[in-house]
Amino acid sequence: MNTLDNPMAPRAVSPEAGRNVLAIASGKGGVGKTWFAITLSHALTRRGRKVLLFDGDLGLANIDIQLGLMPRYDLGSVVSGKMTLNQATFPAESTGFDVIAGRSGSGSLANIPPSRLQLVAEDLVLMGREYDHVLLDLGAGVEKAVRQLARAAGTILVVTSDEPTALTDAYAFIKITAIERPEVDIRVVVNAANSTREGERTYSTLLKACQGFLRIAPPLAGVVRRDTRVRESIRNQTPLLTRYPNSEAAMDVEALADRLLAG
Repeated sequence: MNTLDNPMAPRAVSPEAGRNVLAIASGKGGVGKTWFAITLSHALTRRGRKVLLFDGDLGLANIDIQLGLMPRYDLGSVVSGKMTLNQATFPAESTGFDVIAGRSGSGSLANIPPSRLQLVAEDLVLMGREYDHVLLDLGAGVEKAVRQLARAAGTILVVTSDEPTALTDAYAFIKITAIERPEVDIRVVVNAANSTREGERTYSTLLKACQGFLRIAPPLAGVVRRDTRVRESIRNQTPLLTRYPNSEAAMDVEALADRLLAG
């Protein structure tokens, strides 16, 4: 079923979740989650979709840094009540999608009261109706604020790598999410794999743990191969699909976007 392409697709989600909201999560930091969120947003935009990318990493926001942007307003302005989410939205002209930036280099948003964070999440779902897709880049880990924001999403992509700690933490995130929201659509992305086959083996390890202990089988959304040009694009604050559109990692994310749209 085309769960991303058709926001009216009949799938059970929690009442507050946006069916077109896709959360990008990871149990462990450093697995390329933010880069992946940016590149997937770009890939969807290149397919004619209207996309909003929301920086939900409340402690270490850096979407604007990776894109070389200097936002006048950010999520901090929204939380403080100075403006609405819509007013804090701005276009990332190099990619074609819209962005709501976090507060870079500051942990001030990490202690948002749960009630205020809930209002932000609800507003994001409402505002998301103006878009084909809303991508929510979550902070790493399984803290309460991360899980609370994740409830805004109808689909969650859990990004991991082949490192044992990354797999363990990805499993922890899937476990807690599956317990709290057994109806949610969870899928796995293996990033920085040495090859597609190696990535599939990494996924198989995680799948066996999920099947054996949780009795669930989150599908593989895709494998993104390790590519030195990813680091180069981040260093140059230029999207990979712009700087190196024919690189292996770029082609892998493009293919993953196609599969998401196909259901």
